[in-house]
Amino acid sequence: MSVSVLRALKTLGEDYVVIDANRHVLGRLSGVVAKRLLNGERIVVVNAEKAVITGSRRMILSRYKEKYDRGSKEKGPYFPRHPERIFKRTVRGMLPWKSRRGREAFRRLRVFMDVPKELEGREFEVVEQALLEKVSKTGKYVTLAEVSTYIGAEVET
Repeated sequence: MSVSVLRALKTLGEDYVVIDANRHVLGRLSGVVAKRLLNGERIVVVNAEKAVITGSRRMILSRYKEKYDRGSKEKGPYFPRHPERIFKRTVRGMLPWKSRRGREAFRRLRVFMDVPKELEGREFEVVEQALLEKVSKTGKYVTLAEVSTYIGAEVET
C-alpha cells in the first residue's frame, strides 16, 4: 500500500516537527512523542525502520512473533508487521486511546520509513533522552526493520 506523502503532510498543516528515529530507542522515543502529541504538537517521524529495541535478539524477536501470532485471522487481535505501523502502535499504547483527547492526539502523528523526498531539505530533530548511545549501557539491540522482516514483512534495509 503506497501512501501519498504530500497528502499526509497536507492534512497536518504547515507547523510540524520532523523527528529522525535513527538510533533512537523505540520505547523512549514513543513516550516523548506521545507526551508532545498530548500537548498539541504535530509530529512527523522519519526513518522508523532504524529505531532500535534494546535487549537480547532472541527475546525481542520471540516476543514480537508471539504478539503477531496471537488471535485468529478472522477476529483478531491484529498486530502490525511493518515498521512504521509498529512505531505508531507503540505510540498509541502510550496515549489515552479510549478518550477523545487521545484519539485527536494520535491523528497529529505521521510516521514514514526512510526520508520522503518532500522532507529531504528540512532540519530533523534529535531527541537526546532517547538516543541509544545516551540511554543503553549494553550493545544488545535489534532494529525495527529486523523485527518486521522476522514476523513476515518485506522491508528493504
